[in-house]
Amino acid sequence: MVQVRDAARDCAAGIVFAVPIEADAFERLASNAVATQADGATIHEGLVAGRRVAWCVAGVGRAAATRAARLLVDGHRPRLLVSAGFAGGLDPALGRGGVVWPTRVLTDDARVPLPLADVAAHEPVTIVTVDRIVGTTEEKAELFARTGAQIVDMETHAVADVARETGLPCAAVRVVSDDARQQMPREVAALVRPQSALRRLGTALGALGRRPGAAVDLWRLWEHAVVDGRTLAAALADLCGGLSAGDA
Repeated sequence: MVQVRDAARDCAAGIVFAVPIEADAFERLASNAVATQADGATIHEGLVAGRRVAWCVAGVGRAAATRAARLLVDGHRPRLLVSAGFAGGLDPALGRGGVVWPTRVLTDDARVPLPLADVAAHEPVTIVTVDRIVGTTEEKAELFARTGAQIVDMETHAVADVARETGLPCAAVRVVSDDARQQMPREVAALVRPQSALRRLGTALGALGRRPGAAVDLWRLWEHAVVDGRTLAAALADLCGGLSAGDA
C-alpha cells in the first residue's frame, strides 16, 4: 500500500499522460468525471477504484509534462504524482507489452537521477528520459550500455522533477510498447511532434506517399497501442486502489 502525506489535499493522485491513446482506456474506468480548462490544457478529475484522481494528456516531451504536472499540483493538489504511459525497452530481458514500475529516473546525460516511489515492491528498475524517440535497435543498445536504464521515455524525469520541487512523492508506470529487438517505424517521430490534428493528418498522408509500407507498420503499432492502453489502465486502477484509505 502506498503511503502518501498531507490528508488535507484534494486528490489521491495526479497522473500525467503524453498522448490520448495512453489515457483512453483509463478514462473509461473513471466515474463522475469532470473536465476543466487550465492554461490551455484539459484537466480531468474522477473516481477510479474508489479514489479521487486527476489526470492530464500533456503532449510529448519534458516541457509539456512539466506544464501538466504543475497544473495538476496547483489546481488539484494531489498527494502523489504519477507519470504514466508507454516506454521503449532497452534491456533485452524485457518483453513487449509488459508493465514496468520504475524506481529511479535519470536523463540521457545521466545528470540528476531522481528516486521514484516503489509502488510495486519489485526489483529496482531505472527509466531514462530523453528528448527524441529512440527507435532503432542500435540506438537502444547504445543507450542501455551508456546509462544502464532498462526502459526509455520522454516525460518521467520532468514529472519527477516537479514532484521534487513541490515535496510530493512521484511514481511511474510504463508499458513496454517496443522491446529492445524491435525497430520503430521511422514515421513515428514526425507524428508525435506537437501539431494540430490537420497538420498531423498531412504528416501521415505524406509518410504514406513516401513509403506505402508505412500504412501496415503504423496500423500494427496502433493495434498494439490499444492493447497496451488497456494494460496500462488496469495497472493504474491497481495503483489507485492500493492508495491508503485516507486518500479517497
